[in-house]
Amino acid sequence: MDAIQKLYEVCKVSLSEKGPLSSEAIAKVHAVLDKITASDVGLECESQAARVWQSPKALSRKRVFPSSPAIRYRHIYECKTFSIGIFCMPASSIIPLHNHPGMTVLSKVLYGRVHVKSYDWIDKAEPLNLLKVRPAKVVRDGEMSAPCGAMVLHPEEGGNIHAFKAITPCAILDILTPPYSSEGGRHCSYFRRCPKSDPSGILLNRTKGSEIVWLEEYQPRDSFVIRRDLYTGPALQL
Repeated sequence: MDAIQKLYEVCKVSLSEKGPLSSEAIAKVHAVLDKITASDVGLECESQAARVWQSPKALSRKRVFPSSPAIRYRHIYECKTFSIGIFCMPASSIIPLHNHPGMTVLSKVLYGRVHVKSYDWIDKAEPLNLLKVRPAKVVRDGEMSAPCGAMVLHPEEGGNIHAFKAITPCAILDILTPPYSSEGGRHCSYFRRCPKSDPSGILLNRTKGSEIVWLEEYQPRDSFVIRRDLYTGPALQL
């Protein structure tokens, strides 16, 4: 069985329209995703080129990576329960800070190096009014390089609000459960930091010393583009 087929099969029995069936179920998906490589999804050439990206002898990289600065999304599968797809990011490209409301996300860097910064809302019980500024705590702020394990973002913890910046060309395989849905009220919103402070120190005490930022919803610039691209890996047997 192809590795991507095995991933689809474990997702099918472990995930539901409300997300993972249990912590054990998400662990099973995580274990299979950890073993997925770039060659399993048709990205072997890009992976090899990314490994020598900063080498002066890497003359072939322009023939492998598109000259367009646009981020490309290779769609693999989607149903009401989950979606699987790959974001291929040119060097220096950015996916701005965004959220996955009510969703569990598993992300695996397939090739390249990327900087990840992620946040969780501090007051989870507060109704989500995206138009106002809200405090969030930093969960992750560092680089991930392939090969590495997958990361899991839960609906209210683990860095559900996050951004990616490609240091080299990179590819990230995402599993969303349940996927974005207008009917289900799961919309992708983008955020930016605001210059606001916590002079009383109350929020700092609640986050046990974690860095605090203030975030507000905004609309990314028109230059931020994600284009559909052709998935070239093994076809799924549905």
